[in-house]
Amino acid sequence: MTVPVSEGLLSFFMNNKGRWTQRWLDYFPVYERHFAPFKNSAVTVLEIGVNKGGSLAMWRDYFGPEATIIGVDINESCRILENDGFLIEIGDQADSAFWDGFKQRHPKVDILIDDGGHWMQQQIVTFRCMFPHISENGIYLCEDVLTSYWAKFGGGLGRSGTFIEMTKSLIDELNQWQILAIGEPPTEFTKSCASIHCYTGIVVFEKASRSIPRAAISSAGKVIVLPPGQA
Repeated sequence: MTVPVSEGLLSFFMNNKGRWTQRWLDYFPVYERHFAPFKNSAVTVLEIGVNKGGSLAMWRDYFGPEATIIGVDINESCRILENDGFLIEIGDQADSAFWDGFKQRHPKVDILIDDGGHWMQQQIVTFRCMFPHISENGIYLCEDVLTSYWAKFGGGLGRSGTFIEMTKSLIDELNQWQILAIGEPPTEFTKSCASIHCYTGIVVFEKASRSIPRAAISSAGKVIVLPPGQA
C-alpha cells in the first residue's frame, strides 16, 4: 500500500514546521490502513511517548477537531503540551498501578499507539493492562517492536519474554477455538481480538467482539450452518 506524499499523515510529516517528531517512513502506510476509518470522528487516541510533542499535533491534524488526543510520558516537562489542547498524563508505562488509575480517569480509548520506551517490560505491561481497555472495534498499535531483537532493550532472536514472542503466542490464542487438541476454553483475548497484523517494526491488534466460528455449506440456493466446532 502506497500513500502519496501529498496526502494524509505523510504529508503532515514531510511539511512539518512545528514541534519535533521522528518516524520510520515505512510506518505511514500502516497508519493509513488502520486509522483511516476513524478520521473526522470523536475518536479517543492515546499515544505513549510524547517526547517533543510533534506526533500529537500530527494525530490532531489527521483525526480532526472532534478527536480527544491523550499523551503519556514519564517526563514531567511534557505537561506544557496541555497548553496546545492535548490531555497529558505523566507516569511509567511499566507500572500497572499507573494504568489502573489511567483507566479510571479515561474510560474510553479507541486507538492506542505505543511509541514509548521500547523495553520489553514496558511494551508487555502496557499491552496486558491496556488491550482489554480498548473499545470494541478499536486499534492497539505497538511500534518499534524491532527492539525485541536487540539485546540492549532486553531482546534477542527467539528470546523468551519479548513482545514479539508474546505476539507469537497470541496468534495461537487468537485461534483458540480451533485448537481442538488442547480443549481449553477461549480466553478474553480470543473473544475480543479480530486480527493481528505484523509489519516490519509494528504489530497491530484489531478488536471486535467474537463468538465461536461456524462453518456453513452452500448448495442449490440453500445454506446450512453447521454446529459449532464442525467443519
